[in-house]
Amino acid sequence: MDGKMLARLGAIIFVAIAITATAIEMTREEEVPGEPSTRHVQPSSIDSLRARQRRCQLLGEAATRDTECLGVWAESRDRFLGIPSPLAPVLPTAPHQNEGQ
Repeated sequence: MDGKMLARLGAIIFVAIAITATAIEMTREEEVPGEPSTRHVQPSSIDSLRARQRRCQLLGEAATRDTECLGVWAESRDRFLGIPSPLAPVLPTAPHQNEGQ
């Protein structure tokens, strides 16, 4: 292969990649910035948790020995990880089909 042929091949590959990227971008659905979030959280529970977190923050190092602060941190962690609250009702599960075999 001579240099001209290699340059032409490189140009063709570059144009093909550019066309493919443009086609993908044009078919992509755009997010509407004004669209409401699908996550709904009650503001009163957030405000209460936030106030308790601020209290623990003000305690400084003493907060590591405060039982209320330990509970607040556990609640914050569970909320962040999406773990249901222990106070939430537990739905019964269907029995496994393999049980008893």
